Amino acid sequence: MEISNLRNLHYLHGIKVAILFLFLSNVGNAQLSGSKGNYNYFDFQKKPFYFGISLGLNSSSYRINHSKNFIANDSINVAESAYGPGFHLYIISNMKIGNNFDFRVLPGFSFTERQFEFTSAVEENMLLRRRIESVFFDLPLQLRFKSEAYKDKKAFFVAGLKYSFDVQSNSKTRQANSLIKISPHDFQLEVGAGMQFFFPYFIFSPEIKFSRGINNLLIYNDNLNESRVLEQIGSQIFTISFHFEG
Repeated sequence: MEISNLRNLHYLHGIKVAILFLFLSNVGNAQLSGSKGNYNYFDFQKKPFYFGISLGLNSSSYRINHSKNFIANDSINVAESAYGPGFHLYIISNMKIGNNFDFRVLPGFSFTERQFEFTSAVEENMLLRRRIESVFFDLPLQLRFKSEAYKDKKAFFVAGLKYSFDVQSNSKTRQANSLIKISPHDFQLEVGAGMQFFFPYFIFSPEIKFSRGINNLLIYNDNLNESRVLEQIGSQIFTISFHFEG
């Protein structure tokens, strides 16, 4: 009788061990499959804040609306803007909002070159260029939505508002009487997308973004013919950025 009871106890104990082993195996497999091949991502996931730098290239121009004087004038046939190159350097401050959202502040400086092009109505094929070189202090405020992580990667979309101040607006070149006057204050709406790549010591994020100004930059000058044919000027910028955060 005692031998039978001992056998039953060993049998029950073996069943319990087997059930515990199967449970732990299932938990381990669930955690492994739930990680979706992520290794470096989980170290950064624990941080509520992280910081970094952003380097990028931009191509910018002006959006032009002609005034009623454009049709009546007899000296300018075409008035338009051409894209010019530039680059930026920002400092990144990132605050997590849950698992899928970030609030980002990226103060820094950007350097741009934009051109006005006027084709003469008097002399055929005569092109007059007015180049505007600027150094901006930028303050972008952004909200970023990120996908779930997969193999240490995340896709994201970003949107926000950027304020820019042209610190070069008072230079002697910009104050020349022959140049169109542009306001140093610019407010822009921004949208973009990119990818996050999680490495052991940092996050690398390439991003492409479009910015569109929402205020009129033109400072009207009735004594300048190139200014009289314009009514509104707005900024537009295409940017490719490379973020390094950690």
